Amino acid sequence: MPTPENARLDRIVAEARRSEEQRAKGYRERALKMYPWTCGRCARDFTRANLQELTVHHRNHNHDDNPPDGSNWELLCVYCHDNEHSRQVDYTGVSALAAEDVTVAAKATPFSDLKALLERKR
Repeated sequence: MPTPENARLDRIVAEARRSEEQRAKGYRERALKMYPWTCGRCARDFTRANLQELTVHHRNHNHDDNPPDGSNWELLCVYCHDNEHSRQVDYTGVSALAAEDVTVAAKATPFSDLKALLERKR
């Protein structure tokens, strides 16, 4: 039986997913109207029959940066899009999404007193 806290978290996650889908549909539709249905890397052409294989890539890897002129977008087939994100991981060692997260250095020093402990045992 779900707790009230879990139900609240489920609602938050569902709302976030709906918002993301609406945002994605918005810029995807605009990009498809703006650009020819051709992959920007391999030059593969697309029709309505296979249009689902054409994705919108954000050049700066920020999915919230959707300028009206489409300057942050390029249309890539799913294979070139995956390759582009793999190159980002290979170059930085982390995914584009993880690179946006600020990492905090560990402050704990678990072995700082080890020398004193070992000398006390002698």
